[in-house]
Amino acid sequence: MKYPELACLMTLLVFVYSSCKDKKSNLDNQGRENISELNPSDFDTIIDGKTIGLYWLKNKDMHMAMTNYGGRIVGLWVPNNKGTLTDVVIGMGSTEGYKKSTEPYFGATIGRVGNRIARGQFKLEGKEYQIPVNNGENALHGGPNGFHEVVWDVHQKNEQTLILSYMSPDMEEGFPGTLKVKVIYSLTDSNSLRIEYEATTDKPTLVNLTNHAFFNLNGEGSGSILNHQLQINAASYTPVDEGLIPTGVKVQVEHTPFDFRELHTIRERINQQDPQLLYGGGYDHNFILNADISDHAARVIGDKTGIIMDIFTEEPGLQFYSGNFMEGKNLLKNGSRDDYRTAFCLETQHFPDAPNHSDFPSIALRPGETYSTVSEYRFSL
Repeated sequence: MKYPELACLMTLLVFVYSSCKDKKSNLDNQGRENISELNPSDFDTIIDGKTIGLYWLKNKDMHMAMTNYGGRIVGLWVPNNKGTLTDVVIGMGSTEGYKKSTEPYFGATIGRVGNRIARGQFKLEGKEYQIPVNNGENALHGGPNGFHEVVWDVHQKNEQTLILSYMSPDMEEGFPGTLKVKVIYSLTDSNSLRIEYEATTDKPTLVNLTNHAFFNLNGEGSGSILNHQLQINAASYTPVDEGLIPTGVKVQVEHTPFDFRELHTIRERINQQDPQLLYGGGYDHNFILNADISDHAARVIGDKTGIIMDIFTEEPGLQFYSGNFMEGKNLLKNGSRDDYRTAFCLETQHFPDAPNHSDFPSIALRPGETYSTVSEYRFSL
């Protein structure tokens, strides 16, 4: 070429342009090129007169995207064994995607009462209440218009911390009392996703808050989660009936497919002809966490990425759901679909249907009391 210096300069400019043209994520750590190209404008809308947005949290190693529509984790990027980032929480790429999804709980903050209430009925302080049913004949995750459908108020405390708040009016979804809720999501310096829940009420009510993240430690769209290894520090669980409502008894996990006291792949026993597995098409059960484990509830290891997720919680239970009802009907943010068993959930919680079982830990909250609980999802290799 006649002007080699000019050719070199042009090559350099093309490289710089290619590297810088997409600034949607505005992130600069090594490995961040793997972060999904989320566009904030795809989340900007107004629902019930309140503004929806996309919010970012980050520490030195991790990044998380959230939207205040439903208080949802949109994506969570953590380091893998190749030194790049893997998005371990599946989600949608827009507010409209969440609104149209056949799975209403992707990444959502759940309330007032997580999990199921039989026939949507309970008695509190001698008074009977009926909440809307949305899971067969039962109520699930606070009813059809639970906290997963509300627009949360947002305060970005700093780049590592997002504070969500919501005031649930008296008798919303049939629950008594005006409930003031605050949930703090933060990425800690120890590479944990820390979730702090707090609530107060002006009348006796029920509260059981959780987050419904759908995890795949191999990454969104990477295929089945069946080869993930799982350990749950629980010696017993609460079996269910055909409607996935606890029968009220507590059963030891020993010699059952529910014994995850040591690491096992999810695949290992999921297809056994056990009536409990047949009811839910796999695992969809509450595990009674051991009380002497220093809040360490569970460990999961991604077989392809080497990512380890340890769960710590102050809650007495953990719901393990193995993605049994995923049908590939929804397009995820990276262009893949939510195919059968391509994600799992581990929801820290009080027990399902607690108000209808006197020997289960109570989820009643009364005036003058403060509901307060913390859970952490800690990531390592």
